[in-house]
Amino acid sequence: MNKTTLFEQHKNLGAKMVDFGGWSMPINYGSQINEHKVVRSDVGIFDVSHMSIFDLSGSEQEEFLKYLLPNDVNKIKNSGRALYSPLLNNDGGILDDLIVYNLGTHYRIISNCATRSQNHDWFLKQSKNYDVKIKLMSDLSIVAIQGPNSENILDKIGIYNLNTMSDFDVKIYNSSMIAKTGYTGEEGFEVVIDNSDVESFWMDLLEAGASPIGLGARDTLRLEAGLNLYGSDMDINNNPYESNLAWTIDLNDKNRDFIGKIALEDIKKDTYKELKGIILRDKGILRSHQLVEHKAGNGEILSGSYSPSFGFSIAFARLDKGHNGEGRVKIRNNEFKVEIVSPPFMKKGKMLI
Repeated sequence: MNKTTLFEQHKNLGAKMVDFGGWSMPINYGSQINEHKVVRSDVGIFDVSHMSIFDLSGSEQEEFLKYLLPNDVNKIKNSGRALYSPLLNNDGGILDDLIVYNLGTHYRIISNCATRSQNHDWFLKQSKNYDVKIKLMSDLSIVAIQGPNSENILDKIGIYNLNTMSDFDVKIYNSSMIAKTGYTGEEGFEVVIDNSDVESFWMDLLEAGASPIGLGARDTLRLEAGLNLYGSDMDINNNPYESNLAWTIDLNDKNRDFIGKIALEDIKKDTYKELKGIILRDKGILRSHQLVEHKAGNGEILSGSYSPSFGFSIAFARLDKGHNGEGRVKIRNNEFKVEIVSPPFMKKGKMLI
């Protein structure tokens, strides 16, 4: 079992540790619902060092990334910006989703932990025709600081002037990378820091008043924020058009070739499923694999959970098109009315439903 540098810190804080993609990670430190609400109202910190970090070098990094990803890194040609994109195979299937960062001196990719080996092999295979080297970084940790008071807490520990950063801005601060990104739908930052410095950084944040948050609350936060989880809401059998990710397919440069482009041009015409949000206001919990029916077809719940912010159950589902905003879900032997909406459910403290 892999352990992050902060493993002992989590144990000292009384965390319940679970196996997450081969890593021993904190699921919660007590009440998952309380942790969720802390991030929505104040500030929480997450150890997400299980994520995979790849640093690129060489003279053709930009050309390689333009070919590798359906979203166009030309959008972040100026340093100090980050870009979200799926990673596709030649059939347009989703291998993973990731964020690529332009750090000025080089590009960096951060992707999921369970796909680490697959992605590394894929990057090496696809980079053979480019002057690019890919290095898997094992000496770095990642701490996410999320919530409306995230900027204030970082200011308290001496990291200033973050109010000038917009979403998906990134900068280097004392050799650490600070990005205005996150997986919660709140204001927040993600800090990539040397393993040798992460424990003192973590302790400083706790002493300044931040609360440690486990992966359980991270999951309900990202669900409310309308953010897909790879392996639950999309995988290699899904394409971006049926995964609420059409906005990541950049076809503006007609001369740019990228992996999966030809397949996507065919898929787009035939797409008949879509990823939607589901709301169950009655008592009952939406869970994966439950059947959803509506006037024009059916579908299946993907991620589902009780929402601490709303006080009822919400979910993602992949559905046949043609609903009128209403449907039915089967939970055990009972059938419940549900609302069908476009995610997100919540963004930066504002309820959207």
